[in-house]
Amino acid sequence: MAANHDHAHDDHHHEDDGFHVSFKGYAAGFILSVILTAIPFWLVMGKVLPTPKMTGFVILGFAAVQMVVHMIYFLHMNAKVEGGWSMLALLFTVALVVIMLAGSVWVMYHMNANMMPTPDPAAMRNMP
Repeated sequence: MAANHDHAHDDHHHEDDGFHVSFKGYAAGFILSVILTAIPFWLVMGKVLPTPKMTGFVILGFAAVQMVVHMIYFLHMNAKVEGGWSMLALLFTVALVVIMLAGSVWVMYHMNANMMPTPDPAAMRNMP
């Protein structure tokens, strides 16, 4: 006969891989987000950098950092949550987006380079 085993008295300690949310974490994320928004705003409004192109690249850098801050502090993504599956899904999504964007730019570049030129309407009027 099988012995009746009471699981209530087992001393199993399970590792909690979940991200523990706290007010301090949300406040830190909020403050970082405000700073990462205010600096690019100041760069644009104050025309601090010498060229608009450089300003655009700096703003893109701040945007990338802000996306990481949002993923860590608000979406709670790290390598431990859900056994690492959320991070793996993020990496797969990033890889797909990079492939799609690079392929689209490649196709548009080659279509532009290999398209037949259209005749100038003014030049067409002077032809016999």
